[in-house]
Amino acid sequence: MALTAIDLCSRALVKIGARPISSFSEGTVEAQVAASLYPVVRDALLSAHPWNFATRQRSLARLATSPVADYANAFALPADCLRVISCGRPGRGRGLTYRIEGRTLCTNVDQVVLTYLADTDEAMFPPFFVAALIARLAAEFCIPLTDSTSRWIGLSRAADDEVRRAKLADAQEDTPSRIENFVLIEARG
Repeated sequence: MALTAIDLCSRALVKIGARPISSFSEGTVEAQVAASLYPVVRDALLSAHPWNFATRQRSLARLATSPVADYANAFALPADCLRVISCGRPGRGRGLTYRIEGRTLCTNVDQVVLTYLADTDEAMFPPFFVAALIARLAAEFCIPLTDSTSRWIGLSRAADDEVRRAKLADAQEDTPSRIENFVLIEARG
């Protein structure tokens, strides 16, 4: 079942003993706290780890203006880019030297394939990420709604554990990375 932002916030509110919400604009304290904290907490958790479900690759459009120094070309980052993971040439999504300047990627090649974390719709969140996000939201909602630092400490620890479990589940959905171009391995022949 796909959850919405309201569903996720409501479940987090229930975890701390608050009333669920039906809208961010309903005028309650719970709705105001959820509306102000949800986007920040969601984007922070999405960009904190290279989640498989949020990873995208895209060829970038080169900008007409070049960087002032250090690199020959500039490329516009996609509008949905939360964090850059790597960039490469067509056929390989990594390996280039680059720098991010604001919403621009600077490098010395003419064509770039970007691997990045995208702003992902809640309907695409897998269950392990949903559980981690709800736990993190409950911890963030705790102080403004309950004013209990001891509850916040417990909820923060529980959220950290849930995020670790989510990262483990996410890591099991991908082929493990190979060690490439490592001097000690190459010396062994």
